[in-house]
Amino acid sequence: MDDVTRTKGHSWDRPNGASFEKWMNSRVARVAERSYDWNALKFQADYDPKYRRAQKRFIGTGGTGVATDSNVIPAENFTLSNMILPPGAEGPMHLHVDAEEVFFVLRGKVKVMTEKDGEKWEAVLGERDCVSIPPGVYRGEINVGEEEAVMMVMIGSPKPVTPTYPPEHPLAKVKR
Repeated sequence: MDDVTRTKGHSWDRPNGASFEKWMNSRVARVAERSYDWNALKFQADYDPKYRRAQKRFIGTGGTGVATDSNVIPAENFTLSNMILPPGAEGPMHLHVDAEEVFFVLRGKVKVMTEKDGEKWEAVLGERDCVSIPPGVYRGEINVGEEEAVMMVMIGSPKPVTPTYPPEHPLAKVKR
């Protein structure tokens, strides 16, 4: 493949005519060039302020339901973002039917709760702790520390199916 040819079909392929430098620069997502999106999950916080948290997207738009973001690296096989949780903030129990989800705590203390077929598991994760939750397992998180918690969140799909909530959860009835 020469410098101006692109193999079709992948978001990571070099655009036709792009120099190597321009192509590689398009694959960089700098933290300083992103801001936390407090509106990505605003429908949850509007229902109950304890769900107020924000997303900073790097690769793809994640599972929050944000349709597009021109400031991300296109996702080919997974999404990657940071989630900020103020003290006491909660990410409600939700389910990804099509993708594994990874929580990697960068700062703070986050309690992760999971449930499948009536069985429950939870753990408190601290700085640089990580959990991988398989598809089909409900998951939620709460910042149990006294400072903001920041998690790296990776979802194993470039465009995951919009997550659902347990049928008895009040957010299951909220329209987005």
